[in-house]
Amino acid sequence: MSSLATTHTSVRAGLVAAAKELATQMDRLHFADPVTHVYNPLHYAWAPHQAYLELANDKQIRVLFLGMNPGPWGMAQTGVPFGEVSAVRDWIGIDSPVGKPKNEHPKRPIEGLQCSRSEVSGRRLWGLFRQRYKSPKAFFNDNLVMNYCPLVFMEESGRNRTPDKLLPSERERLQAYCDAHLAQAIRVARPDYLVGVGAYAEKAFLRVANTIHRSPAVVRILHPSPASPAANRDWEGSVTAELLAAKIWHPG
Repeated sequence: MSSLATTHTSVRAGLVAAAKELATQMDRLHFADPVTHVYNPLHYAWAPHQAYLELANDKQIRVLFLGMNPGPWGMAQTGVPFGEVSAVRDWIGIDSPVGKPKNEHPKRPIEGLQCSRSEVSGRRLWGLFRQRYKSPKAFFNDNLVMNYCPLVFMEESGRNRTPDKLLPSERERLQAYCDAHLAQAIRVARPDYLVGVGAYAEKAFLRVANTIHRSPAVVRILHPSPASPAANRDWEGSVTAELLAAKIWHPG
């Protein structure tokens, strides 16, 4: 259970404090083969991550979107969930310095906002928000995107390994910290809607929402990963329809 207070006068301050605590908790975890490298952008990319959290509506976040964990070309580079470089730098307007992880994989270098690779999932998600909202300010007035787990896991080959593929004992310890952080974020933000970006995030929301007195509505949208055949067939149109059906978005 988080040691943070369950109420805050400031949403931003509450989210920043919760993220700092989660970053420290992640340092207590250890992972066995085939995981050989673990990146924690809440440390080396803290400056852009804090700048991102401080864009949140300071009174309430109406819609909280949740992903699984950072991708090697997204939040791993920028410190922003689903943080496709161009979206973070050119639309959101964050250009803070990014450091280096302690044990950098030679095939997955951290180049920060100078990274030339583009994360497809992030390009799709933030691209949809850019189409829907006139400005980043309009987006952050109602919404925030988070990741359930802040860590990036890699194998010796450089292959990305998602949290659901960790050893059972590792998943259990990770889940305890991440569930507590997510519950704290929900208490701080007081959202009306929890939107899981994919099945993993939806399950996390459903699990954690049951522990909160004021339980928001949980909705699932199609994950934008190019590994999903459905996401490669008009992902933007499908997700727009899902959010309209849930009455999170309205026509027009």
